[in-house]
Amino acid sequence: MTYQETVWDDSHSPSLKSYTLSNFRSLPQLQNLPEQMLEEMEVVGNVLPFKANNYVVEQLIDWTNIPDDPMFVLTFPQRGMLKPEHYTQMEETLQSGADKKRVAEVANEIRLQLNPHPAGQMELNVPALRDGTKLYGMQHKYKETCLFFPSQSQTCHAYCSFCFRWPQFVGMDEMKFAMKEGEQLVQYVSEHPEITDVLFTGGDPMIMKARIFAKYADALIESKLPHLKTIRIGTKALAYWPYKFLTDKDSEEMLDVFRRITDSGLHLAIMSHFNHINELSTDAVRLATSRLRETGAQIRTQSPLLAHINDDAQMWANMWTKQVKMGCIPYYMFVVRDTGAQHYFGVPLVRAYEIFSRAYSAVSGLARTVRGPSMSATPGKVQVSGVVTLGGKRMLVMRFLQGRNPDWAHTPFLAQYDENAIWLDDLKPVEGDKFFFEDELERIKTEKMVR
Repeated sequence: MTYQETVWDDSHSPSLKSYTLSNFRSLPQLQNLPEQMLEEMEVVGNVLPFKANNYVVEQLIDWTNIPDDPMFVLTFPQRGMLKPEHYTQMEETLQSGADKKRVAEVANEIRLQLNPHPAGQMELNVPALRDGTKLYGMQHKYKETCLFFPSQSQTCHAYCSFCFRWPQFVGMDEMKFAMKEGEQLVQYVSEHPEITDVLFTGGDPMIMKARIFAKYADALIESKLPHLKTIRIGTKALAYWPYKFLTDKDSEEMLDVFRRITDSGLHLAIMSHFNHINELSTDAVRLATSRLRETGAQIRTQSPLLAHINDDAQMWANMWTKQVKMGCIPYYMFVVRDTGAQHYFGVPLVRAYEIFSRAYSAVSGLARTVRGPSMSATPGKVQVSGVVTLGGKRMLVMRFLQGRNPDWAHTPFLAQYDENAIWLDDLKPVEGDKFFFEDELERIKTEKMVR
């Protein structure tokens, strides 16, 4: 069944079935694929995380369009996701008959070269309580919002092949963000009255059972912190497993937790990841979206711009328009982060701006809530906001949407025009040898390292 043929009715309540390297060859849909392609999946999947599920396989992938189907590329490993030297290294290791320990050692050697924690996540974003206790299950980069990584949410219903949180899933425990104690979350937020938003992330918080998520949510509700205004949940569940809110055994219980949040006066924002319009195609996702909105939650949508998957302006315009029709709010178009398979998924910033602009110009005002293309870089969220010509020279107009220094927000600056640049670090200032924020960013880094 392809995504175009999906039918929903109340009797359709599947159980989640996952596919990983250990069992993916059992999929009937893969039986006609060349053996070489399956072997390539195994090579890449031994370095980068791979997991699909029955909903993605049966309802979202068009198996008549392999290997070009965007949902196939989004979830199944492709050879190009590893650089040639890394691919050869892992291929030769597997062909040599190495044991699991050696394969894991080689995989980790490669992973450490892939910038596993970009934008200073480990060094600059980990907060501490007033007594000095480091909270490795949290990040606090922007003053109003802290990120919380429950230890029970360090996986997803299926993995996106581009995911910048891939170290969470590959067994590199020293690179995980995870936190068990909701009490420390409440304590940290209470110690920081500048925090208005708590963002549950992972992995995917919606992989948790409702009773587990309720403990965290209820702790925040019962704390009655006057400065806490919003609980956000970053999730791919609507796209990858909408049954979480429809027919899973605890779906009603989870929706009840959401109602408790909104009934308490807190705003509940579901930060939903949709990478392609096909993910909006099923009756299951439409009904799940409706049920979420009935709890009082607001759904905002976001995705990076991805080569091989969604680098098409008309598709983005169609996707944003459909999201608005479903009652969602388009929020962000991101630039692929400088980690993992950036070389495969990355789109040059100039082209990213062109795609964003064409899509933005093709939608109504209700979809123009979206911002982008935006890079979540070390100094902050930086948007490519235009191309100008001054004195006969083309330049990129950049702008901070968020900054490590809040005063940087909304501040524009100019960069040299570069058609090959795919990340902030690739850009050079128009005048001088530094952008305006670089000296202060170094001072911030030094202060963080000293603490």
